[in-house]
Amino acid sequence: MLTKKQKNLLIYINEKLKNDGVSPSYDEMRESLNLKSKSGIHRLISALEERGFVKRLAHKARALEVVKLPENAGVKDLYNNFTPSIISGGLDKEYKKKKSEKFIPIIGKIAAGLPIEAIEDATENIPYPPNLGNNNDDFYGLKVEGDSMVNAGINNGDIVIIKKTNTADNGKIVVALIDDHEATLKRLRKKTNSIALESANPAYETRIFNPERVKIQGILVSLYRNF
Repeated sequence: MLTKKQKNLLIYINEKLKNDGVSPSYDEMRESLNLKSKSGIHRLISALEERGFVKRLAHKARALEVVKLPENAGVKDLYNNFTPSIISGGLDKEYKKKKSEKFIPIIGKIAAGLPIEAIEDATENIPYPPNLGNNNDDFYGLKVEGDSMVNAGINNGDIVIIKKTNTADNGKIVVALIDDHEATLKRLRKKTNSIALESANPAYETRIFNPERVKIQGILVSLYRNF
């Protein structure tokens, strides 16, 4: 069983060998996986070698041989993970079709309960909802943890789609950043000298803050739920 990065690197090496006749450099591999250092590539290659997927050829620079590919490696892996420069022939058409579709990145999780620290890790995407229309607004997704917004139709495990903005009208459901490190999903209530973050569950109290402690990170525009 390979990790996602191991699998992506293996497919990338295989495509470079087929297209260029030579394995990619460590810098090319690092850039393909968006890693900051070559040490991560060394570890991934060692793991692939230990599992029998690649073999290093002695006395040759940049010499890697792909011994086998994962059984489930296919077209989807190629056009989901790599740039057009390594895709040729029939795959190019499929890649362009895939890239023409719009997606929204899921960048982490958000508390609908007691605030938790937001974690940004854009490793997953969801299809762009048709109800958002074709506009230039910037959207992102967050996975909901908690039940404080259930009476607003937002359940634990749902993915909320957020429009990036630093302002919001009174009564909107927003992503609020508290004291620059805790993020929560709540309904915004603006007072004269304070901001209230209101739950949609009577089990949770409304929290009141000085305005300078709360920054709006976006407003809820849609919701994505798997059944």
